[in-house]
Amino acid sequence: MIRTALFTIATSAALWGTPGPSSAMEVDLELVLLVDVSRSMTERELEIQRQGYAAALRSDDVFAAIRSGLLQRVALTYVEWAGTQDVVVDWRLLETRADLDDFAHVLTTRFDPALRRTSISEALIFGAEMIENNAFYGLRKVIDVSGDGPNNQGRPVLEARDAVLSQSIVINGLPLMTREGMGSQWHLEDLDIYYRSCVIGGPGSFVIPVLDWQDFAEAVRRKLVLEIALVPSFEQVVPVQYSPETPYDCLVGEKAWERRQQYWSLP
Repeated sequence: MIRTALFTIATSAALWGTPGPSSAMEVDLELVLLVDVSRSMTERELEIQRQGYAAALRSDDVFAAIRSGLLQRVALTYVEWAGTQDVVVDWRLLETRADLDDFAHVLTTRFDPALRRTSISEALIFGAEMIENNAFYGLRKVIDVSGDGPNNQGRPVLEARDAVLSQSIVINGLPLMTREGMGSQWHLEDLDIYYRSCVIGGPGSFVIPVLDWQDFAEAVRRKLVLEIALVPSFEQVVPVQYSPETPYDCLVGEKAWERRQQYWSLP
């Protein structure tokens, strides 16, 4: 089952940014879904992710979350990332069940091969740029990033996280801790703590770890409801206080990659 989720509450207040351009459509939420498709993921895992997001979007709970908003509409985009990023579904306005079903349909009909490396940092920057340059103005702005390993390419993840948070964008995490795939030998035992310490941030930010692929769709449903609902029920996520004696090494992924490269270069 899904392990007890970790989350941090930076403040109880909601994020209210400066007024957007008059031409932008106001929505309750601008949400970027950043989904890991690095080479460590198997084809089966990639399919589970697409099907899991599609099932969640078609659920009654997600539709009810949208209807709970002040404006009862959200803007959503789905991006697959590794060392680079691929926009699978560009920004769409979601107001009705038909909107949700159409979005889910695209996820289950378009499929691309896995990419190389793992750059959480560049994915976060890409997500922030998508929020900055779209045609919507959200009362809240959220980037949701999932992945099965730490950052090992691009700028340091803390640098990217701080840049995104400075734009009043909340970052949530869905670490995939299933011990499967081509990258299982590089499995980070405390990936959920890495996400909590190095990736997420902002008011109400949270981490929901996935320990078994059979729990993925349910984790996504819970995550989307927490992100979309005007007044989310955090009773669904049990807070866990974690205070390491020493600061977490947020360069753990980069260091592991360097060791791997050195090993491969040995005569």
